[in-house]
Amino acid sequence: MTDEEKDDYEVKKKPTLDEETRRLLKKRDEEKSKRPAFARQEWFRYKKIDKGTWRNPRGTHSKARQNLKYRPNTVSIGYRSPKKVRGLHPSGFEEVLVHNSDDLDDVDPETQAVRIAHSVGMRKRISIEDKADELDIRVLNRS
Repeated sequence: MTDEEKDDYEVKKKPTLDEETRRLLKKRDEEKSKRPAFARQEWFRYKKIDKGTWRNPRGTHSKARQNLKYRPNTVSIGYRSPKKVRGLHPSGFEEVLVHNSDDLDDVDPETQAVRIAHSVGMRKRISIEDKADELDIRVLNRS
């Protein structure tokens, strides 16, 4: 990395979080790293079944539904993240979906970050990013 590239880099805006929220975000990350990748029942048997898409086992004789020890783990409420930080971006911001630059007026830059909708074109995307820079709002998916 050259000196010019170091000068161009801007530190991303961070949310203002209380200590409890910070602690819970850290706890969520630790729990997430221990959480197994839940595989669909008998994904190895059929080509058309994707390993990553979870479906609840439903068969009457299903060993996975009966939670037998030798079967992969099933999704249960014990794997859930703490309620206060559920749905937050990993940075700690609450995500707000934006379709045009007028939507930025309702955003709180201290606790919320903006994600531009995928259907927004390049011209409008640039205007949204410019206005977000003026209002000091973090854009999660810059172009």
